[in-house]
Amino acid sequence: MDHTRRFSISREREQEMREVLSLVYAALREKGYNPISQIVGYLLSEDPTYITNHQNARGLIRRLDRDELLQELVKFYLTN
Repeated sequence: MDHTRRFSISREREQEMREVLSLVYAALREKGYNPISQIVGYLLSEDPTYITNHQNARGLIRRLDRDELLQELVKFYLTN
């Protein structure tokens, strides 16, 4: 393994977004909410009260740039 490795920041950011969304989804589900509806509500309004504080989900999702997240979601949807 003498090769220099190059890491793409966008790949790391994509992975971070995936992890955050998964954690937020799980926290919303644990609290009995419909995670898809709550996340969509947050994305459309940017109102953090759509996301529970349980498991620090609200703090986690607010670390993500909403426009960047929407872009990645649309890109994923259209390519899969």
